[in-house]
Amino acid sequence: MMRSPQSLRNGGVEPHPDPHFHSTVSLRKLRRLNALIFVFRLAAFSFSLAAAVFMLTNIRGSSPPHWYDFDAFRYVAAANGIVALYSLFEMGASVWEISQGLTLFPEVLQVWFDFSHDQVFAYLLLSADSAGTALARALKGMNTCAGNDAFCVQSDISIALGFAGFLFLGLSSLLSGFRVVCFVINGSRFHL
Repeated sequence: MMRSPQSLRNGGVEPHPDPHFHSTVSLRKLRRLNALIFVFRLAAFSFSLAAAVFMLTNIRGSSPPHWYDFDAFRYVAAANGIVALYSLFEMGASVWEISQGLTLFPEVLQVWFDFSHDQVFAYLLLSADSAGTALARALKGMNTCAGNDAFCVQSDISIALGFAGFLFLGLSSLLSGFRVVCFVINGSRFHL
């Protein structure tokens, strides 16, 4: 329906021709949110990679124990390695979105992909580090660490770094959840 010029002059509002119009303020907020997500993903990558490296290099001499002798420590190394790879991929997607202003995948797929994978990998990391913590406490209780303190200290450091990675992945998950909610409410690019 076409409005007459008279109705527009008397308080009528012409619809904006671009339905994906963003004000400059909302674009700045969107960039800040994407930059914050990138920082959280960078921190999750760094801590998870460091945790995996600490666990993989936890070999002291030829006498046991070694990290690969324990299922829980293998789980810690694998989970942190997987999360580091996922975080690296997501950092690339974040850089693409910040620089190009477009998501890597179609937007509906991207927001749900980010949110669901952040959740899954955060829980994977939490369960792995919890299992590693339980094993580390059991090893200390059995006096396994009495003659091999370096092994136990390095295991503890790896587990602590994994928990830090979980913290930052959890924060990233909260922000990606916020993006999903905004997407559901607005139907397309979210307005802040």
